[in-house]
Amino acid sequence: MYVSIEKNSPIGVFDSGVGGLTVVKEIVKRLPGERIIYFGDTANVPYGEKNAEELIRLADNIAAFLVAQGVKAVVDACNSTSAVALEYLRERYDVPFIGVIEAGVKGALNATKNGKVGIIATRPTIESRAHKRLAKKLDPGVEVFGQVCSLFVPLVEAGRVSGPETALAAEIYLAPLLKKGIDTLILGCTHYPFLAPVIGKTMGSDVTLVDPAENTVKELEKLLQGQINDNGPRTFADHEYFVSGDPVSFKDIGEKLIGASLGRVNQQLL
Repeated sequence: MYVSIEKNSPIGVFDSGVGGLTVVKEIVKRLPGERIIYFGDTANVPYGEKNAEELIRLADNIAAFLVAQGVKAVVDACNSTSAVALEYLRERYDVPFIGVIEAGVKGALNATKNGKVGIIATRPTIESRAHKRLAKKLDPGVEVFGQVCSLFVPLVEAGRVSGPETALAAEIYLAPLLKKGIDTLILGCTHYPFLAPVIGKTMGSDVTLVDPAENTVKELEKLLQGQINDNGPRTFADHEYFVSGDPVSFKDIGEKLIGASLGRVNQQLL
């Protein structure tokens, strides 16, 4: 049972690093009056090689921090924690939590024409089979093919979203999916949209890339209903940003990726 949602309270968003800024960007676009408190767990990025127990612990620590700030809802913008920790967080806190997996799956099912969908993500996300289970539940006839892309998050966190190294990684990771004949690809990590030009070039124009951020924020908008803050618009710099690692690095890379100032970034140890 959720406590009543206060219209002027902020929205919490968290991720392992800069990836969740793709969701922030969509909130700024669709809900420009909302205040956002963002947490990037840069001291522990990448999440891709962590086990479920570690991911739940990290997500719980971040959620506790955001809830203490008085947020009215939390977007878990990390597919790895959405896959293994989301239900735990929903049971533990009296604040609504939204993940990114359902949005990606529904977007892919709406887009595919041949019923062959690919999902690229971190190892915990792929091994959880969360996307595949949901896709099969919604459309038993769909074929879902997963591919772990372990280097993508470190590349984005380093700001290397283009260049020979990134292109080579994309070619190696995506080759098996091309052989499967997929026509739709879920970007199953919020870091990956920053690599969309490289991924799109590798996959070709016949493959639709699905960025879950848009559908996730549509779900958030529906959840808030009449409690949407319209005291805006706000810029990226008007929101609050916290990281567990180096705030200077996060600010530099984040601003490069989104093409706008983030304002002040604070360090918050958990």
